[in-house]
Amino acid sequence: MATAIASLISLILIMAGAWLLIERTRQSGFADMIWSAGTGVVSAALALWLMQTNTTWRPVILAALMLAWGLRLASHILARRHGGDDPRYAALRKDWGASASRRMFFFLQSQAIAGWFLSIGVLVGAMAQSPLSWLDALGIVICLIALWGERMADRQLAQFRTTQKGGVCDVGLWSRSRHPNYFFEWLFWVGIMAIGFNALLPLMLLALIPPVIMYVLLVHVSGIPPLEKHMLESRGDAFRAYQKRVPAFFPRLFSSGAGR
Repeated sequence: MATAIASLISLILIMAGAWLLIERTRQSGFADMIWSAGTGVVSAALALWLMQTNTTWRPVILAALMLAWGLRLASHILARRHGGDDPRYAALRKDWGASASRRMFFFLQSQAIAGWFLSIGVLVGAMAQSPLSWLDALGIVICLIALWGERMADRQLAQFRTTQKGGVCDVGLWSRSRHPNYFFEWLFWVGIMAIGFNALLPLMLLALIPPVIMYVLLVHVSGIPPLEKHMLESRGDAFRAYQKRVPAFFPRLFSSGAGR
């Protein structure tokens, strides 16, 4: 319990620091970079701490996966934006008006709490004392596929932007899902959940938290809704046509068909 509380306090302080940086630089692009790196490092530290009581390799495996996830995502965001202003956060500031600074602080703190709930899934897996099983192998494979998918989606989008200015990326994975990077981000936490299923009931049920939290955030809160609002404003009819033919989240397996 003490380690879980320490991880929560750490994430709260990290996102408070992110808020200070954003307020001083007026560059909201730092927010997601700091959140992903902070969540990855704190979760990895939480897993490694449990090596004291766990004789399996599970804590080390989880720590390695979390560092790979957090640092990959943070480095990608930094390379893409170099700080800068995220259009989603810029839109929020505009909507919030005079209370933007205060509301941004609490918004980032809500992200800290979300990151802590994600770390709970890592904690559950790291606490499991059973020998390594097929669930661990499955979880590792899912996580690696997810990391590959995110990298591939980001690479395809970057390549598209070098040749097409102002268009809508609909090549490769982006022809299967409007947000393949978000889908693979969610899939990573499904892998962490699989590893967490090695724990005994009722602790095992806590492993369900990360993929549920991530799905809600990406599909209904801070992911798809504000990004698609921005895309509709900046791309107009081209993006509306894209919405009609390509699903929003779960990739279409076959080339025919359309819709959400």
